[in-house]
Amino acid sequence: MKKDDCIFCKIANGEIPSKSLYEDDNFRVILDLGPATKGHALILPKEHYANLYELPENTAAEAMKLAKTMAGKMTAKLHADGFNLVQNNGEAAGQTVMHFHLHLIPRYENDGQHILWKPGTASSEELEDIQRQITE
Repeated sequence: MKKDDCIFCKIANGEIPSKSLYEDDNFRVILDLGPATKGHALILPKEHYANLYELPENTAAEAMKLAKTMAGKMTAKLHADGFNLVQNNGEAAGQTVMHFHLHLIPRYENDGQHILWKPGTASSEELEDIQRQITE
């Protein structure tokens, strides 16, 4: 189902023009208008799912297969040195459009981007507690 007030639903379904790289019955891949690097693109499902938690398993699997195909093609064609797949869920995680999307970000030596995090620390006891919380 599409959501009438969702800009990504409109883009994915061709109601708003975009620089499309790929389209099938379920997805559209577009170039990001605010690219982190040359070739930064988004995989958009044509159906509305706010985030990963709402995404059906088969759609999630198809999105990852498409990401693998597009990453290979984009790396070869754009001569990228590496590649990031980024997917945010919720405002606290950096999601700004509440429609599931997967960022395809080609990386280049010295491209100036820092899509990394500062590693923290955790004691063995803390890790065991977290493990217990998740697996129980």
